Amino acid sequence: MASSERTATHDDTTPPPTPTPTPTPTPAEVARARKAVIASSVGNALEWFDVIVYSSFAVVISELFFPEVSGFAALMFTFLTFAVSYLVRPLGAAVIGNWADRHGRKRALSATILLMMLGTGLMAVAPTAAVVGPVAGGLWLLASRLVQGFSAGGEFGTATTFLVESAPDRKAFYGSWQVATQGAALLLASAFGFGLTTFLSHDALYTWGWRVPFLVGMLIGPVGWYIRRRMDETEDFERAEKLDSPLGSALSTHLTRVLTAAGAVALASLSVYLILYMPTFAVKSLGLPSYAGYLGGMIAGVVTLVGTPFIGRLADRVGPGRVMLVAAGAGAVLAWPLFQLVVGVPSVAVLTVVQVVFGALMAAYFGPLPGLYADLFPTNVRTTGMAVGYNVGVLVFGGFTGAIFTFLIEATGSRTAPSIYFVVIAVLSFVTVLLARRRFGVR
Repeated sequence: MASSERTATHDDTTPPPTPTPTPTPTPAEVARARKAVIASSVGNALEWFDVIVYSSFAVVISELFFPEVSGFAALMFTFLTFAVSYLVRPLGAAVIGNWADRHGRKRALSATILLMMLGTGLMAVAPTAAVVGPVAGGLWLLASRLVQGFSAGGEFGTATTFLVESAPDRKAFYGSWQVATQGAALLLASAFGFGLTTFLSHDALYTWGWRVPFLVGMLIGPVGWYIRRRMDETEDFERAEKLDSPLGSALSTHLTRVLTAAGAVALASLSVYLILYMPTFAVKSLGLPSYAGYLGGMIAGVVTLVGTPFIGRLADRVGPGRVMLVAAGAGAVLAWPLFQLVVGVPSVAVLTVVQVVFGALMAAYFGPLPGLYADLFPTNVRTTGMAVGYNVGVLVFGGFTGAIFTFLIEATGSRTAPSIYFVVIAVLSFVTVLLARRRFGVR
């Protein structure tokens, strides 16, 4: 325990030691890292596919589950139900992250994907208000979001830790695949949205079409569980001294690092949910056809999937923090003009371009984040610190995005109001990353 405590008390005022050069990895180590990318990516894709589909079909879900209230109120109920699930994410992060730091990343990853599959399945078979009434239907909706939220709370920290600890070198590059697979999920979910809203009739979409993506998402679960069960535990975890309470250490000795992690994810989380909000924004605020937001979402998904690994390579060379600072600064400068453009010229083409630009900003900022996180925490609290910090940040700055945007537009009467919120969060993230570099010595 003495060695363990020394690791745990590498405190928030002391930068981590300068890493020694990494030897050239062997073919076996590279193969292991690639398997880790696959194992981590499957669960991450399922988590984000579920989240993106729910957000993308918010208009449909609001009318099916909250038909007794006005359009604005129904949308608010839908987004708030989505947001409430984020309240349980820090709990999932604390429970699953603590377990992963005590008993292993592999076992925690197997558990999270099974829970995610359950949450997605509950959504796929959810009875609407027309079948069981608005109260029972809303409660079922909430239950599915809470299960998904709890599992997602432990997924990012555990999967990211597994990735960076399995990487023989280029940790930012391998960690960036966590974000790249979100691009794959965005592409797939947006493709479903585009296809279903374009080729199905209104009645078919509202009767059964909206359930199809959730049913497909369920199929990812068994495949991911099988892959994760066949992976080996990371050597870093096997070598590390184990703490009796990684959560206790993370929230005491490393609390400042946890709060830094929460602030650093703010812009990343907001960027994701801004893109997810666009289908709703296109229909409700711009008067565009229902497929409009999905087209840009597909292209933004491709940009994220293809571009993020290159961002990860760049982050390995110059440091994750430097890349994130540039991306945050660009986001603060561009957000307001982009919203002015799409509101002033409300067309499918312009909306698509705006979404692609925001997708590029998201990839540039979010891609290096796992690499920065990995340098923030020592091994024996790494999963817990990552998971809790990430999910507190996502709760505060991401989960309520749809509701905040909807409220801002309604309260101010300005369709560009969300851009001001985006600028504020971009500045906050810029300052947080700058402090992380100066105080904790992360690159």
